[in-house]
Amino acid sequence: MIRVAVIGAGASGLCALRHLFAKPATFDPICFEQSSRVGGTWVYTDKTGTDQYGMPIFSSMYQELLTNLPKESMAFPGFPFDKKLPSFIKSQDVLKYLEDYADHYDVIKKIKFYQYVQKVQPIDQEKVKVKWEVTYNDVRDTSQVSTEIFDGVIVCNGHYSVPLIPQIQGMDIFKGQIIHSHNYREPSPFENQRVVCLGASSSGVDIAILLSKVANKVYLSHNQDTLMSQFPENVEVKAGIKCLKENSVVFLGGEEEEEIDSLILCTGYRFVFPFLSEDCKLDITDERVTLLYKHMIHTQFPSLSFIGVCKLICPFPFFHMQVQLALAVLDGSVELPSKEDMDKDIEADFRKRLEQGLPWRHAHHMKEKQWGYIDELAAIVKCDPIPKSVSDLYNHVFLVRSSNFLNYKKKNYVLTGPETFEEVQ
Repeated sequence: MIRVAVIGAGASGLCALRHLFAKPATFDPICFEQSSRVGGTWVYTDKTGTDQYGMPIFSSMYQELLTNLPKESMAFPGFPFDKKLPSFIKSQDVLKYLEDYADHYDVIKKIKFYQYVQKVQPIDQEKVKVKWEVTYNDVRDTSQVSTEIFDGVIVCNGHYSVPLIPQIQGMDIFKGQIIHSHNYREPSPFENQRVVCLGASSSGVDIAILLSKVANKVYLSHNQDTLMSQFPENVEVKAGIKCLKENSVVFLGGEEEEEIDSLILCTGYRFVFPFLSEDCKLDITDERVTLLYKHMIHTQFPSLSFIGVCKLICPFPFFHMQVQLALAVLDGSVELPSKEDMDKDIEADFRKRLEQGLPWRHAHHMKEKQWGYIDELAAIVKCDPIPKSVSDLYNHVFLVRSSNFLNYKKKNYVLTGPETFEEVQ
């Protein structure tokens, strides 16, 4: 039996458990989850900061969130969402789906709740196959510390919980409120305010539109290409921020808006793996995690894998395929290239991104690259690929969204075959 530690019981952790459970004669998994329930970032809470046990609040959910992907694209293969739901659903619906997924595949019995992983340490490093020492404690009683030995570790701790805070000149003198979108919950605290939202990815656009219902003025500041969509009358699109003054924001190009009450940083999240010992030899520089073959397999310690490091993806199908490779490496059904060749593959992928004009910090951004990547993983592990209808619908919605932020979530879709979908009323 191959003992496997899974860290985190969010969507990727549940996916890992589901497929580990599918091979009961091969794998013996245990999942460590620091909260009291499954769902990870999809578990909404009004609280920000820390919880009752002093642990940082993990979730970045806000009250009025609707998914920016249709449920028809989001689902794990073989486990569809409730057909009665609209295509764009509430976070509570996604959480219910994940709970149903966990129940259906009977994985709850292998999850240790309230357990915080302190340290993951490779041992027997002189051997071909290392072992892993996992030390963890009960968050309700930190004196309860335990250590177990595993043959493999699958890291599923997510990357939407530790805010990436940009350093902006004048942040120390600005008299208004500055928060990260991680701590945004609902718009009422911003009633009658003049607000700047920095960042025009999904959360930045979404929060700006939600704030427009109560704020006097919202400035959506970003450094991306020109946004083609219309916005509410009191939302104005601006360039990125040059600096802050006591009561104003100066945008790139020198334009200044005064009497700004709040700045919301919709600037993304950091990769953080505080439980990995130095012996794990993982480096994170400007949001590039190295050295991970195919963005997931540690090239020196292939029995250590990371699910969901990539960004701008269709997450659940993406997790599904990454888990297939992680398990195939653990059970030996896939033989990896040499460490040297894997490191060369990583460097070639990164250099290609830089040549395409992408910044260093986009080393794991996938977007249109994800479907070729998913097909590549499917070919490696010899499993069914994700149906073309899923990727085509994802790409279709991405285009519709870019020109119609206000109304694209009102549309509904149905998958009509492995390669087809339709918009429905």
